[in-house]
Amino acid sequence: MTDASLIREHMEVIGADGVHVGTVDKVEGQRIKLTKRDSGEGAHRGHHHFIPLSLVAEVEGQKVRLSANSDVAVTFEEEQSDPT
Repeated sequence: MTDASLIREHMEVIGADGVHVGTVDKVEGQRIKLTKRDSGEGAHRGHHHFIPLSLVAEVEGQKVRLSANSDVAVTFEEEQSDPT
């Protein structure tokens, strides 16, 4: 696992396949909190999604690359309602 202190707000999160997964809002505990802008539509709208830090393969410049392809990484996402 990569050093979580290297992960910064507004970095792009991409899968191992190079496909956009989300944008970092912040790191909370052992998870990356993604911005609401990347939260999807419908039932997912208005929720922050989280990616476990265990999926981070490396931090390259302004990108966080995951060890899983984007389509697999989103299956690991957790969501949380945020009233704000």
